[in-house]
Parts: sequence; structure tokens; C-alpha cells
Amino acid sequence: MTSPATHEKSASGPGAWLRSFRAVAWAFLGIRKGSESQHDFSQIKPVTVVVVGISSALLLVLFLVGLVNWVIAAQ
Repeated sequence: MTSPATHEKSASGPGAWLRSFRAVAWAFLGIRKGSESQHDFSQIKPVTVVVVGISSALLLVLFLVGLVNWVIAAQ
């Protein structure tokens, strides 16, 4: 059994950002099991998920715009 302090500590720090990024990446793909995503979201803070989600969406859009510009310039 974990103490509340241990659970609270697992919700912050560099590991939380990695867990958030992994959860957001699986959500973008849409192939995550419901039980696994519930487990992830019970351990990470919603603010972290929102920040990682918006950042990931922005990076995806910038990547796609760059890819389209590269393909158009190559023709």
C-alpha cells in the first residue's frame, strides 16, 4: 500500500511529464485501452496533460506545415 505522500510525489517531477507525453501520444493515435488511460490519468495532473497536449498539437501542426512546404518546394 502506498502512502499519500508517495502518490503525491509520483504526480510531479520529470517522470510526470514523460507519463503525460506518453498518454497524450496514445490519445492522438486513439489506440489506448480505457483501463490503462484511466490509470495514467489517475497519476498525472490535468494541467500537465493540457500543457503537453497543446504543445504536442502545435508541434504536429508545425511539422505538417513544414512537410507540405518541403514537398511543394521539391516540385
